[in-house]
Amino acid sequence: MPSDQSTWLIAVPNDGEAEGLTQELHSKLSQQSKFTGLAQFEIPPFKTGTLDSLIALSEDIPKQDVAFTATVAKTVDTLRSLLNNDPAKLVQHILIDEKGVDDYLLTGWRWDEGRYNVQKSLREIVDSLCKDLTSIDNAMKAKLNNYNLVKGSLTQLQRKKLGNLSVRSLADLVSKDDFIQDSDHLETLLVAVPRALVKDWNLKYEKLGTMVVPRSSRLIASDDDFSLFGVVVFKRTHDEFAQGCRENKFILRDFVYSEEEVVKQQEELLTADTTEKELWTELLRLSRTNFSESFKILVHLKVVRLFVESVLRYGLPANYLGLIIKPDPKVTKKTFNLLQVHFTYLSPRSNRSSSKGSRGEGEEYIGEYQSLMDQEFFDFVLFEVPWIVY
Repeated sequence: MPSDQSTWLIAVPNDGEAEGLTQELHSKLSQQSKFTGLAQFEIPPFKTGTLDSLIALSEDIPKQDVAFTATVAKTVDTLRSLLNNDPAKLVQHILIDEKGVDDYLLTGWRWDEGRYNVQKSLREIVDSLCKDLTSIDNAMKAKLNNYNLVKGSLTQLQRKKLGNLSVRSLADLVSKDDFIQDSDHLETLLVAVPRALVKDWNLKYEKLGTMVVPRSSRLIASDDDFSLFGVVVFKRTHDEFAQGCRENKFILRDFVYSEEEVVKQQEELLTADTTEKELWTELLRLSRTNFSESFKILVHLKVVRLFVESVLRYGLPANYLGLIIKPDPKVTKKTFNLLQVHFTYLSPRSNRSSSKGSRGEGEEYIGEYQSLMDQEFFDFVLFEVPWIVY
């Protein structure tokens, strides 16, 4: 039973019995169940190759299918992250050739012959698809890693400006006038005092060390939790004053004023912010482009998989009709049962009995490909395009 969170790609032999199939299915689906979309598409006349090559592809492509789907999903996750999980913005970027996913699949999907020549072998086509997706994935990883590094640096710089006065950077809160300058003996210390202890500070700060300049305490800044005071002490009593602060739950900030350092921090923050915005724009543009390209590659791989399984299922001639169905999740089972009933005429041709029957004299050959024989399948070939973008 296929998922109710996917669009179904179906293949059946394109012979006399398939004539008028799309119209007939549309009529039945409309009468018996809700469905979102139905379209017919052409499965290209690929070169079939040998039976062994088809079976090898049938074993390899499912692994590539999983990897391709994961790459598309990662690109969507990147877009979600860049757009702060805003569905309205996301839908503007989840496009294939400027069309929504449903429109791309249901309004005249065609094989890209110019990019993937059907005169090549199936293995060559699959290798080309893998090469293209690997290139996309590598480009995304490099750009994403670069962006994350810059974003991380910006976050660290911004974090310095967050938090209360006991932990945040003080460079943007103080000025040169708040400090004793060019003194051999005196220095200005900054102390974060809990708001509830400000009265204690005013009473005690002159006694926290033996050489504190009287009446030198000055309020510089306040927040909801702390008040930041500047106080002047003799340098040689620094440690003694620090110990007095600890004993009274006052927090002595380790800060030395430097105009150069203040300017440097401001420039670093501005540069990181500008670079992050530039890389965000580049990554968004690349993610949008790569989603379009990777989704097209994924669908092309699934069409190859449809063809390979159809040849193994129905044999030659390799002429198959493709259908794309987007079911309503609420009636997925009903829709699928309708398809099973409609395609019962394919049962004699679907090799179902040969995969589950006695092994007889071909037992050794069947054993070699038992993993294929054990797969669940229906009288029609069906693979799913998961609703990654929803």
